[in-house]
Amino acid sequence: MAKTIFITGASRGLGRIWAEAFLKRGDQVIVAVRNPDALNELSEQFPADLLVIKVDVTDKLACFEAIALAKSHFGVIDVLINNAGYGHIGAIEELKEEEVRRQFETNVYGSLWMMQAILPVMREQHSGHIIQVSSALGIVSFPTLGLYSASKFAVEALSDSLVAEVSGFGIKVSIIEPNGYRTDFATTSGIESKALPVYDGVRAYLAEGNKIEDWGIPEATVSAVLQLVDAENPPLRLILGRVGFQWIKSVYQQRLQTWEEWQDVSIAAQGN
Repeated sequence: MAKTIFITGASRGLGRIWAEAFLKRGDQVIVAVRNPDALNELSEQFPADLLVIKVDVTDKLACFEAIALAKSHFGVIDVLINNAGYGHIGAIEELKEEEVRRQFETNVYGSLWMMQAILPVMREQHSGHIIQVSSALGIVSFPTLGLYSASKFAVEALSDSLVAEVSGFGIKVSIIEPNGYRTDFATTSGIESKALPVYDGVRAYLAEGNKIEDWGIPEATVSAVLQLVDAENPPLRLILGRVGFQWIKSVYQQRLQTWEEWQDVSIAAQGN
């Protein structure tokens, strides 16, 4: 059965690939983007099934207006894919206040505003699926990627709370956690703080371990996302890519080992 799917940040990268895949299989798609002209080709191919809306997700009112317009146009919104966001590279000492605020305004607040806008629609429908695009870096963090990870850790926390709050309304929640993919995410669409030479060694170490052959092929994510959207009982979390799974498994094993080693101290801290 065809679905009506709202995607933010779909002018390029994974969001664009997913939007096109949905359209090709017969779904109705709404894309919320900063630059609608980037979707002209798709609009010409799918004039009846694609609605392009100019939206800056950091603008709360614009998010609510976009959801209202989409609901009025298609009558229903089955799926929201919160994909808008960008990467930021910078050691903690290098980060400027405006860079931190911009990262959170887009990656966290933008996601939150869209969730708040869609929830009344899905509650009224007694159905819906909210898919949050996080990252493997929403579970683990690497040097010079702390700010980006912090924003995705926040998305994960909001989503964990949301699933418990809305399950009684027939609304499902999933978190997609991709590892690195060969998109423009870390190049033209990303931001980098002004570097301090003292951290050049850290950057070199990270670059050495971040090999291009470990990056995924963006088009390979399509099947996984279609399966997630179509699942009757979708998972709360879905890792995209084998490298992300390896990172996360290793980090959780280390954390469990540390917590177990310090368990006596933790229990004594209870006080009763």
